[in-house]
Amino acid sequence: MKDNEQQKPQSNASWWQRFSAGLSEFYHAPYRQTMARAARDEEDFFMLMMFAESLGIDNPASFYTLELQPLFLEYFHEWHTRMGMDKCPFDHVGCC
Repeated sequence: MKDNEQQKPQSNASWWQRFSAGLSEFYHAPYRQTMARAARDEEDFFMLMMFAESLGIDNPASFYTLELQPLFLEYFHEWHTRMGMDKCPFDHVGCC
């Protein structure tokens, strides 16, 4: 009897975790695509702000973003192709 009593709370806890995970999935599923699109748009804007001075657009925050460019240069190819630029707009960066 004692073994069954000890196993029952564990199975209830396991059931409750699965139920909670199911409710969470039910709530988040309709918004997953919207949130992913919003995150991508935010990332695109950040990349534009970071590389704006290099693209010839005046950027008042270029002093702060200039040191971040080497860190995000590996994502630059993906970004500029998503923005519709077939080839890299920079002469000094050979990503394409």
